[in-house]
Amino acid sequence: MRTVNLHEAKTQLSKLVEQAANGEPFVIAKAGKPMVKVTALDIPEPRKIQRFGFMRDVGTTVPEDFDRMFDAEIEQLFGLNDIAGSDAAK
Repeated sequence: MRTVNLHEAKTQLSKLVEQAANGEPFVIAKAGKPMVKVTALDIPEPRKIQRFGFMRDVGTTVPEDFDRMFDAEIEQLFGLNDIAGSDAAK
């Protein structure tokens, strides 16, 4: 493993970090005494972001009565049949 002195590490840090990231770790020494070891991190690959359209092949048609589906059930839930019936009685 390569050992570099602190001054050299300061002046060539970008290059040294790139080499460490590519699998060539190194040690930084001060006055000949090893201080730190620089090595690449083992970070898992980030998850792929799912984009819209991931279900584009599923259910690609919209029924003709889509805007009127379940009208009777909705009217019953909100009591709209009772209101319409009472208006008709007047």
